[in-house]
Amino acid sequence: MSAPAALEAAALERVQEKVAAGERLDAADGLALYESDDLLALGELANLARRLRGGGDEVFFVRNLTLNQTNVCRVKCRFCAFARSARQEGAYTLSPAELADEAKRAYEQEPYNELHLVNGESPHVDFDWYLETVRALREALPSVHLKCYSASEVHHMATLSGLSYEQVLGELKQAGLDSLTGGGAEIFSARVRKLIAPGKEPAEAWLEVNRVAHELGIPSHCTMLYGHVETLAERVDHLLRLRELQDETGGFLAFVPFAVHLENTRLDPELVPATAAEVLRTIAVSRLLLDNVAHIKAYWIAMGLPLAQIALHFGADDVQGTVGREQVFHSAGARTETEQAAGRLVRYIQAAGRVPVERDTLYNELARWEAE
Repeated sequence: MSAPAALEAAALERVQEKVAAGERLDAADGLALYESDDLLALGELANLARRLRGGGDEVFFVRNLTLNQTNVCRVKCRFCAFARSARQEGAYTLSPAELADEAKRAYEQEPYNELHLVNGESPHVDFDWYLETVRALREALPSVHLKCYSASEVHHMATLSGLSYEQVLGELKQAGLDSLTGGGAEIFSARVRKLIAPGKEPAEAWLEVNRVAHELGIPSHCTMLYGHVETLAERVDHLLRLRELQDETGGFLAFVPFAVHLENTRLDPELVPATAAEVLRTIAVSRLLLDNVAHIKAYWIAMGLPLAQIALHFGADDVQGTVGREQVFHSAGARTETEQAAGRLVRYIQAAGRVPVERDTLYNELARWEAE
């Protein structure tokens, strides 16, 4: 065995010993995992960690609908192909009533348990527009979990209104908001944010919005957008900062890593898209480092169902959901379908040797299909 291979094997062995002993991994461990070429060993380690932390054969999904009320956005992130200026071709903004009508029509055609709503950060609306939207959705969909807005959007609402995060979130909750989405986290490194999203709020603001939300009893999700200009060390730092906040609040329901899609964006055209191996490696490292986040999602809308199926053996335990009408990733070149029938998700999960469980947003079990 060569010296580098021996060092890598020794590093993985140390990580395995820590995982088996229930010890927390540190930044050096995370970097060693990312630098390892032994992909199958990473998958085995991640699965070991998942099972030792109470995971079974269950793989979760939710019946949900994704809507975007406006694509008008002030930020113009370099990785985003969805955003438009107000006068740009293709720009749109729906009124609260129009959005609620669309959501209700979709529900009547195919009932769902969760509405996922994210938008551009339009400078042409006010905070009342957001409150009226949540109220209209709650009235139209009294039994549906309203998972609306990212921490970045909440920061935008606070900027528009002059209110504190606590005031904004308190009013949204009173209007009917149930949880926050995980978008806007990108990579927490200030260096990276300056390069890919120079107009976006700093990482500290994103983290603070989630901290306040959790204190108010509003759960949320957390994400990482990778595969652009970040270093491996910056990915590890991102994960550890999420873990630190979860230690404090316990409010993150799940973690979702996204490999960036490059088409139609303003990122460097010489960038190479993340490989399938890199996607699986990131799922595994996320499971190993995020020892206090119960669920890791293999988001099929970004990676496709076949790769999501493999990710179930690399530490993931959730494939997200039926995800009707997704636009953000498809604007950037995603070639996956925009939605999946629940039956197809069930078949893919069963083919991976796992037990499909339909859940609600809070991971309460709604239905189960035993292994065939």
